[in-house]
Amino acid sequence: MTEITAPSTVDTLDTPCLLLDESRMTRNIERLNALMAGHGVQLRPHLKTPKSIEVARRLMSTPRGPAAVSTLQEAEQFAAAGVTDLLYAVGVSPAKLDRVLALRRQGVDLTVVVDSLEAARAVARRAREAGDAIPALIEIDCDGHRAGVQPGNTEQLLAIARALHEEGACLRGVMTHAGESYGCDSVEAIADMAEQERQAAVVCAQAIREAGLPCPVVSVGSTPTAHFARNLEGVTEVRAGVYVFFDLVMAGLGVCEVDDIAATVLTTVIGHQPEKGWILVDAGWMAMSRDRGTARQRVDQLYGLVCDAQGKVYPDLLLAETNQEQGIIKVRPGSGAVLPDLPLGAKLRIVPNHACATCAQHEAYEVVRSGSPEVVAHWERFRGW
Repeated sequence: MTEITAPSTVDTLDTPCLLLDESRMTRNIERLNALMAGHGVQLRPHLKTPKSIEVARRLMSTPRGPAAVSTLQEAEQFAAAGVTDLLYAVGVSPAKLDRVLALRRQGVDLTVVVDSLEAARAVARRAREAGDAIPALIEIDCDGHRAGVQPGNTEQLLAIARALHEEGACLRGVMTHAGESYGCDSVEAIADMAEQERQAAVVCAQAIREAGLPCPVVSVGSTPTAHFARNLEGVTEVRAGVYVFFDLVMAGLGVCEVDDIAATVLTTVIGHQPEKGWILVDAGWMAMSRDRGTARQRVDQLYGLVCDAQGKVYPDLLLAETNQEQGIIKVRPGSGAVLPDLPLGAKLRIVPNHACATCAQHEAYEVVRSGSPEVVAHWERFRGW
């Protein structure tokens, strides 16, 4: 972390850049921590959203973890900072197992994920050769969203479990992710999806145990389901990631309010096209990403909501179009809102659709606190695989 030593404010920053409101972030972290404590379940925060050591330290319950990652580069970066309890929460390919083993030799308890007999045998074979029983979770497909064993396919589930347990790896348990929760149209639907997620994992864990095999870990989670789960009986840990910052997709689902969103892009007005109703800014898709995650929601926020330099939302003012390095701000069609008078050089904040995608466009966070223009820290983040 680079602390700011000379006075610096939002108005002095070069744009576009990534702002992080530490006050909002802290509130988001405390909210989910309290929910998980109420359920009596461990939270394993997913670090793929922040990709930052400084943010990770504020997310994890101890300096060593637990945490989840989505790339081995993340695992390597966090391991170098002393994080030793990590789940690589993406199906592992055989070519990546040497990097997994290298991390484990450094004292990192790194768990991998498999969802096929072929993958299980590849992990077990490499573990046997290395003399290191690589721990693995079996991914369960709870909602048809992505990878995983079907909950009703007990034969496949047990074949994978036995291959891990008997052929050289370590069968650590099961995991699932209700990615379809991002498409729910109500909080009640999210809660129903959370129960579907829980049941899929718990039923599969029970089948493994009834076959005489170990299944100590039952891992579930997505940001929406973590916030609205009615019951987590049988679950040992919950994973969530984007909750640390939130974004417009989460606000559209009812998981948070726009005022909870901690990461925004600071941009500058660089021109006007009054006859077209345009304000031009220096944040295009290279700063915002091309993510249009709200397009499928009841309210389409296009490329993001526009705020003033202090973070106050301009009603119905949107980043409507993006070129590589330029954005076009317009009034929401049919809203009746009026384009504000924003002079050349004015600073604005854009609230993103998808925090993970937008943050991935930047090298660092300029850290601020709610209600203050002061930049209090510069936190580096990393990218790559």
